[in-house]
Amino acid sequence: MKREILFIINPVSGVGRQKKVEKLIESCLDRTRFEATVKYTEHRGHATQIAREAAERKVSLVVAVGGDGSVNETGQSLIGSASTLAILPAGSGNGLARHLGIPMDIEKALARIQSGIVKRIDTATLNEKIYLGMAGVGFDAHIGWEFARFGKRGFSSYIKVFLREFPKYQARTYEIIVDGKSYHRTALLISVANGSQYGNNASIAPSADITDGQLDVCILRSFPVYTAPLLAYRLFNKSLNKSKYLEIIRGREIRILQKDRTAHIDGEPLEAGQHLLFKIVPSSLNVIC
Repeated sequence: MKREILFIINPVSGVGRQKKVEKLIESCLDRTRFEATVKYTEHRGHATQIAREAAERKVSLVVAVGGDGSVNETGQSLIGSASTLAILPAGSGNGLARHLGIPMDIEKALARIQSGIVKRIDTATLNEKIYLGMAGVGFDAHIGWEFARFGKRGFSSYIKVFLREFPKYQARTYEIIVDGKSYHRTALLISVANGSQYGNNASIAPSADITDGQLDVCILRSFPVYTAPLLAYRLFNKSLNKSKYLEIIRGREIRILQKDRTAHIDGEPLEAGQHLLFKIVPSSLNVIC
């Protein structure tokens, strides 16, 4: 019996790699094993609706074709269901796909979907909004808002926004409560990580385990400008946790009190308010990796 597989494609995601997906489905998908359907999203949140309907019909595989935002929209509707999430990375950063070891080459990723194993992973919530890989406040949330306004996607655009905003951004004060224990910190950013990275192999939480039932609270404090090259190197070679400027605290329930109101989940900016509650949802989503 053939397995039903649904591809949900974000037509405006990332830098255009999603445009060749239909051709690859035709040429590379094993039609003796899979019955494929392709649907394109038409607006923000549409992937969530399509995936929810697929889960209700018990579609075997639901494939998010896009970046972390598309993966989030698709995956949140599959939590606790019999359907399995698969990812064809076509976004700017593809943080969750990279964490799971999914190839960045679309053709290789499609092959992985047909031969890969199903893994049960944790998901998380920020004020009851679901995220799969990363959420946080501070500078990375600020960059998320500015990147969304920038208009042009891609890693080079992200770097331009980063370089423009970093010199003028000031650290903020936060109260962080991890499993009931309170910490007061002044930080450039706080990332509450389920996965290990933002995307493009930038790992803020190198030792994060997406199956351990815990979140990594990554607190990056201000650092001298002359240390920036070393910190950037450590960010991309997965050793930032060795820096004295990064503190990581693990827990299952995290509260953050901030003066700002902004945050991000899986790279997408949102108004989250001044009181934020993060929770882990252990072993809640099937993913092919």
